[in-house]
Amino acid sequence: MSLPALLRRPFWFIRHGETDWNAQGLSQGRTDIPLNRVGEMQAERAAHAMRSSGVKSIVASPLLRAKRTAEVVAAPLGLKVVLNDDLAEVNFGEQEGLPMGDWYDDWIAGTYTPHGAETFQGLLERAVRGVNAALALPAPVAVVAHGALFRALRLALGHEPNVRTPNALPMLIAPPKDGGTAWDIAPAVLAEG
Repeated sequence: MSLPALLRRPFWFIRHGETDWNAQGLSQGRTDIPLNRVGEMQAERAAHAMRSSGVKSIVASPLLRAKRTAEVVAAPLGLKVVLNDDLAEVNFGEQEGLPMGDWYDDWIAGTYTPHGAETFQGLLERAVRGVNAALALPAPVAVVAHGALFRALRLALGHEPNVRTPNALPMLIAPPKDGGTAWDIAPAVLAEG
């Protein structure tokens, strides 16, 4: 699998807040599910954590759950959300709306792609392209997107890809130090409550 290169600049990544389908363990993909009440609260908590981040640009997937999370985070910062189609969640094809399965490892390896779905390699290339476009904006940049998309980014960042990303947890992503190959992924500290 070829790995496209990310621009070597730090950025924030936030997966959208919870939806009803997240709570039920269903694959969402491109199905445009809004945040639920918990997801709205998670977005507010992320916004609170990001208030002192110095973020100057927020770029998001156009899907409702990511767009709304980005709007909540952007509001106290006085920023407008820029939408980028390359940051949309993967199209899971026939798996959308079904319980999350144990096929992710095969999908990531390229040995299985659900009927009508996007390949993991295609997602990887699109995700890196979307983040690189975001990184061309005034820094620091926050990217608000999706879980499967972050699995692809994890691979590009030199990490194990098949790791579930928590909802609405801001993570500071920084290029490797001292000649290392794996980027730093540092979750923000969130206030309780």
